[in-house]
Amino acid sequence: MFYIVIVIVILQRLFELVIAKRNEKWLLEQGAVEYGKEHYRFIVLLHTLFFISMIAEYNFRERDIEFNVINYLFLVFFVFLQIMRVWVLRSLGKYWNTKILRIPDSGLIKTGPYRYFKHPNYIIVVCEIFVIPMIFDLYYTAIVFSVLNAIMLSVRIRSENEALAIK
Repeated sequence: MFYIVIVIVILQRLFELVIAKRNEKWLLEQGAVEYGKEHYRFIVLLHTLFFISMIAEYNFRERDIEFNVINYLFLVFFVFLQIMRVWVLRSLGKYWNTKILRIPDSGLIKTGPYRYFKHPNYIIVVCEIFVIPMIFDLYYTAIVFSVLNAIMLSVRIRSENEALAIK
């Protein structure tokens, strides 16, 4: 089950990168400016190491752990997070990207989850970084990468707020 879930999530992320690349091309054609270039490679590294850490922790731990009710609860929560992720992507449409790209003088998206939160995508990512490893009781990965992600997001959100001129 572990490898099925991990492969599905990795394939989902790769598909999202294809969407992001297509959207990036469109945004740049519209005159978008990129912000936060200096930290983007660290985000990519963090997320790559996250998957490597889960695989390593899963393979090196004791195999006596059962896939119990708590795990299923995390799995259900993960499915809910994916529904929310699709809502975010659909709400942003061509403006969704893994990079911070802004067309000068363009308005902010205020539909979907953006009606309620400034950064709903980051709320989802924070939850995923904890929830995905917890599906398989990978406590070390959940804790370490939650902390690293919080540090990274403090930089990322500051750059994005600056780009979007959000107070």
